[in-house]
Amino acid sequence: GVWVTDDHDLFLIESDEPTSFEEAMMGPDSEKWLKAANSEMESMSENKVWTLVDLPDGVKAIECKWVFKKKIDMDGNIQIYKARLVAKGYKQIHGIDYDETYSPVAMLKSIRILLATAAYYDYEIWQMDVKTAFLNGNLEEDVYMTQPEGFTSPENAGKVCKLQRAIYGLKQASRSWNLRFDEAIKEFDFIRNEEEPCVYKKTSGSAVAFLVLYVDDILLIG
Repeated sequence: GVWVTDDHDLFLIESDEPTSFEEAMMGPDSEKWLKAANSEMESMSENKVWTLVDLPDGVKAIECKWVFKKKIDMDGNIQIYKARLVAKGYKQIHGIDYDETYSPVAMLKSIRILLATAAYYDYEIWQMDVKTAFLNGNLEEDVYMTQPEGFTSPENAGKVCKLQRAIYGLKQASRSWNLRFDEAIKEFDFIRNEEEPCVYKKTSGSAVAFLVLYVDDILLIG
């Protein structure tokens, strides 16, 4: 990894992040990694990402894996131990596990124009990000995934996860999240810009608000 100091000096630091669940559990930071993995599984449960089912005949479940990352502050200290469960989307088969994958992203020139507009009219600007955004996207296809390593109970050992939500790593994850966001934000009377589909506008009398979506980051201006 790269560590940038307050004086803007760059240092290369050796990464000791585990590359598998087994490695994480055998290392000196096993308790921290397990806590992070448990937190990720809680997010999966809260968002009802999957249900456990028997794998239908003739269907192959895609695999999943754990990705472990340490978030480092400017002084090189570890702030957060992060565990993310991702599907091995590169093994998905087009026409079976997914169809469309396109998802729009706000153009930088659009963001610059809106920021300039905010400065000119002295609008307020709020920035926020959506936690585990992709888990909010609904799947249109039937996708089956193996159970996460380290979290398979003996009574469910032969079952697989039928995905209800677009877990990270799926080819259609970004598209599913974008469609869900578009559907939800329009319920608050925001109107999507036809030329720039990640920019929304809402008016109420003389008041106006703009919203920009960049993957899972949001700018609200008004």
